[in-house]
Amino acid sequence: MRSLWNDEDAAPFLDSPLALRAYTSRLLGQEPSLVLHGGGNTSAKATVTDLFGDQQSIIYVKGSGWDLATIEPAGFAPVRIEPLLRMAELERLSDSDMVRAQRAAMIDPAAPTPSVEAILHAIIPHAFVDHTHADAVVAVSNTPNGRERIESIYGDRVLIVPYVMPGFVLAKTVRELSRGVDWETLEGIVLLNHGVFSFGPDARSSYERMIALVSEAERYLEREGALAAPEVGPAGGGEANETLRELAALRLAVGRARGAPVVATLDDAAEARGFADLAEATVVATRGPLTPDHVIRTKPLPCVAAGDWEGAVARYAAEYQRYFDRHAGGEHRRLDPAPRWIVWPGVGSVGIGGSARDASIVTDLARHTTRAIQWAERLDEWRALPEADLFAVEYWELEQAKLRRAGPARPFAGQVALVTGAARGIGRATAEALRRAGAAVAAVDLDPSVERFVGPDLTPIVADLTDPEQVEACVRRTVRAFGGLDVLVSNAGLFPPSRRLEAMDDDTWERSLALNLDSHRRLLRAAHPFLALGFSPAVVIVASKNVPAPGPGAGAYSVAKAGLTQLARVAALEWAADGIRVNVLHPHLVLDTGAWSDEVVADRARHYGLTPEAYRTNNLLRVEITSADVASAVVALAGPTFGKTTGAQIPIDGGSDRVV
Repeated sequence: MRSLWNDEDAAPFLDSPLALRAYTSRLLGQEPSLVLHGGGNTSAKATVTDLFGDQQSIIYVKGSGWDLATIEPAGFAPVRIEPLLRMAELERLSDSDMVRAQRAAMIDPAAPTPSVEAILHAIIPHAFVDHTHADAVVAVSNTPNGRERIESIYGDRVLIVPYVMPGFVLAKTVRELSRGVDWETLEGIVLLNHGVFSFGPDARSSYERMIALVSEAERYLEREGALAAPEVGPAGGGEANETLRELAALRLAVGRARGAPVVATLDDAAEARGFADLAEATVVATRGPLTPDHVIRTKPLPCVAAGDWEGAVARYAAEYQRYFDRHAGGEHRRLDPAPRWIVWPGVGSVGIGGSARDASIVTDLARHTTRAIQWAERLDEWRALPEADLFAVEYWELEQAKLRRAGPARPFAGQVALVTGAARGIGRATAEALRRAGAAVAAVDLDPSVERFVGPDLTPIVADLTDPEQVEACVRRTVRAFGGLDVLVSNAGLFPPSRRLEAMDDDTWERSLALNLDSHRRLLRAAHPFLALGFSPAVVIVASKNVPAPGPGAGAYSVAKAGLTQLARVAALEWAADGIRVNVLHPHLVLDTGAWSDEVVADRARHYGLTPEAYRTNNLLRVEITSADVASAVVALAGPTFGKTTGAQIPIDGGSDRVV
């Protein structure tokens, strides 16, 4: 591992210890083998002048909810050191009381809640302190004789601390073990099965000491022949329809056990497949996580299975119940028993989460865990913490408090939606609305600008939906990205040039039918097997007011949309047995889309003898219909409000005297 310190990059921060602390914290956060997804913490001690002109010794410590990869000075909580040191002298202190006391000691009540390791950072008598969960260090300590191996690497240059719970207990343990220790002779602290601390008089020395300590562990693994590349298998294969249907079935089984929809992220890369195909994978994967912190995301163990997902998940849930019964002692309410990480022989790995971001985090943790398992196995044997210690972290009072504070889940949390025609207008507004409601969204459009529409919970797909192969491919990509499909918004369409029937050319007619009707039929066909394995599956077809009230010159469009509506009605009849609802929206004059330029609006207004302003509100309610209005209707139709409705046709047109 090499230092990422750069004099030129660091120069703007040299006059501010806090800014420099943030800079080196981000250097740590850029290295996933040191910290992952909010893990680790850093601090800096300083003297500040308060409102009354008095000098106060404080510690800036990473605040809860901040990630080292992106942390800014505002992400550090300023806490007075004296109360932290006094807390360290107490015989006992619950973690909840510790958090309250730490907040009371802050000099800025608007700052984030301090890390639970604030007391430990305070008792280390160095200005800067860094803490990571370095893969290499933890892999060495996660062996039967891990302590002896750590001693052989570092000698007496580090304080070795046996695993104890984070927070007050860990701070108290370090304080007792360090009595009489000359801190100037120490370069760091190794917390067995957990991580490593480094420290120094300035940000750079503390950061580079961390890099040096971790590099020593890596060189040790290399000398022992353990740092060889992980096992690999044949990459890919996750695009096959059979595998994707299995993935959707897996997701459904896990969601049922969890009691809520989930996103499932497939990792079929060579490394994931290589681990899943190891003969001993079932044994080594179920000995515990890389660090106890991961148990919050991954649960203590993965589920190792290949098929019969209902049975596999049921067996996992039953074993989780026994694990809970062994350790709960009547003091806890059981969390859901569903697995978060699946080791799938022959395929790879699957991360499970309540959102796409959560699922991808589990996938990242799994990659690092499987790599470390193989290092430890080459050294000796992978041996993580006893399950009682893992249970203590999973049911830690601070984590339970977070769950109690969490508000209700968003209405589409864990659900997967595919929206066509998503580059602009109704499609884009719908994709954004579903994402805000908690869904993971695949946004499909022929226009490459859809690729600018990105995020951890959104997959942009450029596809020509008049091409049957591309229709199939966009459904496969959706399922591969998120594990299944629950909501299909079939919206893609075009409004061809106005032509009376006697002047209609074949190309205009066929282009309209190809996109406005045929592509929807193919999309329904491709989506059905996955919708049938979805959570509260729903299809929303975006048709047109031209179905009940066609206009002259719009024959190609009106006929295609009428056929689309009839297609939706048949789908509602045929798919009801699968629990799939199919409903239709009929928007009218949605002018904030790419199809309606000011010139087109003015031309259509003249056709009806109206001003552009009057044309925009040419309906009974005299209101303008926007893409956001239609998107709101789509979300309502796809959600629980219309959970018992199928085969409906709903106008979004402000009221039309030709329809009413």
